[in-house]
Amino acid sequence: MKKFKVEIKWALIFVMMMLIWMVMEKITGLHDEHLDKHAIFTNLVAIPAVAIYVLALLDKRKTDYDGYMTYKQGFISGIIITVIVTILSPLTQYLTTSIISSDYFANMIEYVVEEGTMTREAAENYFNTKSYIVQNLIATPVMGLLTTAIVAFFTKKSKDKSHG
Repeated sequence: MKKFKVEIKWALIFVMMMLIWMVMEKITGLHDEHLDKHAIFTNLVAIPAVAIYVLALLDKRKTDYDGYMTYKQGFISGIIITVIVTILSPLTQYLTTSIISSDYFANMIEYVVEEGTMTREAAENYFNTKSYIVQNLIATPVMGLLTTAIVAFFTKKSKDKSHG
């Protein structure tokens, strides 16, 4: 467990960021009155998400590897963070749709039906906790691994080619 202290810390920071992001979306009306803008603004969560991965791998490099880290070491660390975030994603999704924004699904169903982009039945099958948990269990590892692959490249630092 101590071996993964940095990864656990940053995975929990990531989960907290996601919950805070959801609160901000709710407060700004992106889950109700400004639902039409939700698809645009929700994607901005990628900015703090990538920043957290960068900070996590820099922390790992400093804390566990004496300031040097190979791509492989960074990639493995990022995978561990991604696995933890993925394991916690059903809880995160439940908290979001049960406590933070309990009317999100009803609002979204009404919106897409009124816009004519989905039938009521299709919308009800798509916009529900179970569906979103499944979507998160697929999307989280995919996005986490992609982010890790890129961030690990930029956070690697070798002893023979130090950037000092």
